[in-house]
Amino acid sequence: MSALTAARPGQGAALRAGAGSPPAAAGGERIRRGYASGKADYLSRLAKIEGQVRGLQKMVDADTYCPDVVVQVASVTRALQEVAVGLLTDHLHRCMVNAARAPPRMTARPAWARWPARSARSSASKT
Repeated sequence: MSALTAARPGQGAALRAGAGSPPAAAGGERIRRGYASGKADYLSRLAKIEGQVRGLQKMVDADTYCPDVVVQVASVTRALQEVAVGLLTDHLHRCMVNAARAPPRMTARPAWARWPARSARSSASKT
């Protein structure tokens, strides 16, 4: 098995839809993500990238000259980077701005924050 095809333990769970996403809206309503306005464009770009990757598979299967394959890999990588930059830009301009404007929500404190921190004096006096 090559390094490109080897799966890491637990990788499948991380790739599930919604893994790492913020919680859903209350009442079961669907949250509109920052990229929703350009969703068709993103899906079109990703479909083209998928076609490029399939082409890469055919090139490798056909034992195409290595530099030609590497050029196509660079092309796919650049296309994915463009999608990522667009998604992050949309996230910053929509999601983050909306979150900053929204009133603060009351949330439970994480377990590590529930215990009072030791003061510098109490820890210094024990030494």
